[in-house]
Amino acid sequence: MTFDSEKLLDRTGWQILKLLQEDARLSFAELGRTVGLSAPAIAERVRRMEEAGIILGYHARLAPEKLGYAIAAIISLTTTPQQYPQVLELVDNLPEVRSCRHVTGGCSFLIEVNLPAIARLEDIIAEFSRFGHTSTSIVLSSPAIGRSISPPE
Repeated sequence: MTFDSEKLLDRTGWQILKLLQEDARLSFAELGRTVGLSAPAIAERVRRMEEAGIILGYHARLAPEKLGYAIAAIISLTTTPQQYPQVLELVDNLPEVRSCRHVTGGCSFLIEVNLPAIARLEDIIAEFSRFGHTSTSIVLSSPAIGRSISPPE
């Protein structure tokens, strides 16, 4: 953490981040009323957090099942570093991929997908299998999706 980040992540900074994680559509005026600062002061702090790379963006959280993507799965892929560029290219070209994490441990990548049907999952597994061993888990539920990040204790 840089010196500037430390200054931005005081008690008020963390309050702002908590509120924005709960509802990124809050106005600067509403944020200010909640944390005890003026709207211009809040706007400046948020702008500085964005510039420092603390706030990376603002997103709508969607319900994939309501959009026809009722099946969620996590594909673990074990491959060699030489295959990484091709794996990442495939990830970029598959709209069903929700996230891809390069990880340590028994596998190289954890790839989260949302799909309309099992047949499509079979196709995607076949695509990734070209680069190494896959193991797939169907997601039954996601009780901890979208948790807020809190200050370290």
